[in-house]
Amino acid sequence: MSRNEAENKVRSWGFKHVFTWTDGPNTYYPPHTHNGLTTHLILNGKLTITFPKDAEPKKETFGTGARVDVDAQQLHEVWVGKEGCTMVIGE
Repeated sequence: MSRNEAENKVRSWGFKHVFTWTDGPNTYYPPHTHNGLTTHLILNGKLTITFPKDAEPKKETFGTGARVDVDAQQLHEVWVGKEGCTMVIGE
């Protein structure tokens, strides 16, 4: 899927602000939240996420083609794989 096709796909899910983002290898985002629902459609690479406030937090890894949604105000922590990760983000 091309970048343009992926961005259009995310728009079709109802997201108005859509952009492609690339994180370098081993990027880490400490626990944080966003004001609204966000989605991540992974174009290449891997992303590992956990939700620290879950009753039983676990790390889950997603790769190419996966969709990862994060609810508004949901605390989450993210690790990017050793090859980096390119994704289309919808907000």
